[in-house]
Amino acid sequence: MAFANALPVLYGLSAAATWGAADFAGGVAAKRANEFKVVLVAHASSLIFVTAMAWFSREPIPPFSAHLWGGLSGIAGGAGVACLYRALAIAKMGTVAPITGLLTAALPVIVGGITQGRPRTVQIFGFCMALLAIVLIAKPDEFHGKPKGLGLAVIAGLCFGLFIVFLRQAGTVSIFWPLVSSRVASTVLMLAIVLALPGARKAGTSTMPIVTAVVCGVLDSIGNLLLVLATRSGRLDVAAVLSSLYPAATVILAYVILKERVSRIQNVGIVAALAAVPMIAG
Repeated sequence: MAFANALPVLYGLSAAATWGAADFAGGVAAKRANEFKVVLVAHASSLIFVTAMAWFSREPIPPFSAHLWGGLSGIAGGAGVACLYRALAIAKMGTVAPITGLLTAALPVIVGGITQGRPRTVQIFGFCMALLAIVLIAKPDEFHGKPKGLGLAVIAGLCFGLFIVFLRQAGTVSIFWPLVSSRVASTVLMLAIVLALPGARKAGTSTMPIVTAVVCGVLDSIGNLLLVLATRSGRLDVAAVLSSLYPAATVILAYVILKERVSRIQNVGIVAALAAVPMIAG
């Protein structure tokens, strides 16, 4: 029984670690190539990976509703990833990632509160701390102006929140095939964006870090699978908040590999942001 109760926590934290590594890889690739092409390569690779998993698992094909929810999650997730990678390309990872993580958790927590009961007092306090954290992280070093990538980070967080809610609906009857539908939708969306935007079409591909984008796509697929398992074995809000700890992995990798530095007040904000996530989980 104790192991069964721990499964949602293990799945959620594992998803966070995997997503964080995927976002770091995607952010590095987006610094050297057009972000929409990076996402296109990543999601196309992810589509191949999850299709292979669905095929070898011999899972029965679910009803149309599961594919519909999966497709909606793919559209939301694809838009969110494009915004996030653009933000990571023009701003510091340690600033963008925690903001996105907090907003990613907010919407599923609200939906979970409506469908599974009112949040506890400690969760409400967590929301207040999260708001304070966003204000602190948004402060530039010189205390004037607005940091780059903030708006994109907010949009990405809201899109990721929808992605989690939609994917949870898709994963109630099946695990692998909704992930396939999700990746089909996001890959088609990214392809349409690349073809529609002159800048994306003209961006060269010879220097594009394809290997990094492929690694990002595979890691992202594994994280999505772990999220589905977390939502199937526990509450939506708990799974969403635990998986939203992924900025911690991104920040650590950015600090260790890219030697990124943030201001003192932003460090306080990042600590508050990471502390707010488990509070929201209650």
